[in-house]
Amino acid sequence: MASTTLESEVRPSPTPGRTFLGHPRGLATLFMTETWERFSFYGMRALLVIYMTTEATKGGLEVPAATAAAVYSVYNAMVYLLALPGGWIADRLLGARRTVALGGLIIMVGHFMLAVPNKGFFFAGLVPIAIGSGLLKANISTMVGQLYDKDDDSRRDGGFTIFYMGINLGAFLAPLVIGTVGQQVDWHLGFALAGVGMALGLVQYLLGSRHLSPASNVVAAPMSRDERRAVLRKAGIWLAAAAVFYGVVAGTGHFTVSWAIWPLSLAGIAIPALVFARIRRDRDLTGEERSRMGGYLWFFVAAAVFWMIYDQSGSTLSVFAEQNTAGSLFGFDFPSSWFQSLNPLYIMALAPVFAWLWNAAARRGRNPSTTAKFAFGLLMIGASFLVMMLAMAAASGGVKVSPLWLAVVYLIQTTGELTLSPVGLSVTTKLAPAKYASQMMGVWFLAVTAGDCVAALAQLLLGDDVVGSTGYFAVQGVLAVAAGVGLFAARGRIGRLMGDAR
Repeated sequence: MASTTLESEVRPSPTPGRTFLGHPRGLATLFMTETWERFSFYGMRALLVIYMTTEATKGGLEVPAATAAAVYSVYNAMVYLLALPGGWIADRLLGARRTVALGGLIIMVGHFMLAVPNKGFFFAGLVPIAIGSGLLKANISTMVGQLYDKDDDSRRDGGFTIFYMGINLGAFLAPLVIGTVGQQVDWHLGFALAGVGMALGLVQYLLGSRHLSPASNVVAAPMSRDERRAVLRKAGIWLAAAAVFYGVVAGTGHFTVSWAIWPLSLAGIAIPALVFARIRRDRDLTGEERSRMGGYLWFFVAAAVFWMIYDQSGSTLSVFAEQNTAGSLFGFDFPSSWFQSLNPLYIMALAPVFAWLWNAAARRGRNPSTTAKFAFGLLMIGASFLVMMLAMAAASGGVKVSPLWLAVVYLIQTTGELTLSPVGLSVTTKLAPAKYASQMMGVWFLAVTAGDCVAALAQLLLGDDVVGSTGYFAVQGVLAVAAGVGLFAARGRIGRLMGDAR
């Protein structure tokens, strides 16, 4: 019944006539929604660890650097983990359009909670931002695809390119605006600006929703009343148990941030393992699909190692930027949060170059294999932390090093990202078993969750004496380089597991 409805009532293009850069007008709505959402997300992220580690006399929370880094890591991990239930809610309960609206509203509330000058409100505000991001992130890309009548619409790839430019535009502008206000005017005003950004995105989304595809309103696999009651009952039991447990811990005066980080981090590592175990044990999979999943596991672990290091751009690298890096270059002064704009700037500049390189190599029959690209990405992310090792050594004795150190680090990391992240999305679709075709993108995001959770546990265990030290960067850099070399050496075995998928 649902498939018939989709074909007969949903497939026609929404609001034909005026277009946005030659694309359906709904793309403008989604482009601006994602731009404002990323503006709020990356603006808050640019301030998060710096604010937590700043002395109380300067308006900060004076949280130890290792703890602040762990909070950031597990928060980022939860954003990607919650994309899984975010997609489920759209498919079974609300539909993508309403789920994105709800996500935007919850994100906005979270940002305004961060703006309240209260430590409890601040940490509590991270929860709705993570939940809302999971709801929005899981569904807005799907809605872009729904704008096009057919899968072979020649405009589809171009539409996604424009959409992803919105992501990087918001990420680029956010630290320049929100970071400047937060660091140089008032921390909480900066967080409030992130909330205003999300509010603007939500308003224009609601006003422009009439241009979206009718498919975005469809609940693909609606739950029966009995199913809904069962889910609500189970969710209520788990929430009540968590509330009672943490209520007792807090009431007895034993609660610290570690009580939140440890369970979430362990869950963020266990859940991907359980997901893979469930898929591999599924008897509906053919022998070829099982083999391909064996090959995919190599890429998943490699991606987890990559994101474990890459996502520290907002934590340990932010601390280094604030405490060990000069805030001026060629006579121009700027706040440390501006370094967070380098990655999206590099992506916007280099993504077309890499796309051209892969196409040119393919025409000559010399396009590197997926395994080789992943290995190169690991080598680059490892090299970036080896450069950080040198930068940290140069900063010994309280010396403020040149901003060019971090500019080079972010450039190397972006180069690695462009060889691993888009390729990972592609290989996920190629190796996905037919039964799990729509779920595998969520599985790919679990690599971010796993990597960030490993980083969070390591940061808590190592403490301030080690986190951010020369040895800290050196060990992770060597680990990633060794992983890249090992992956490249195993390319023959991985290729056999992949079969004819390349």
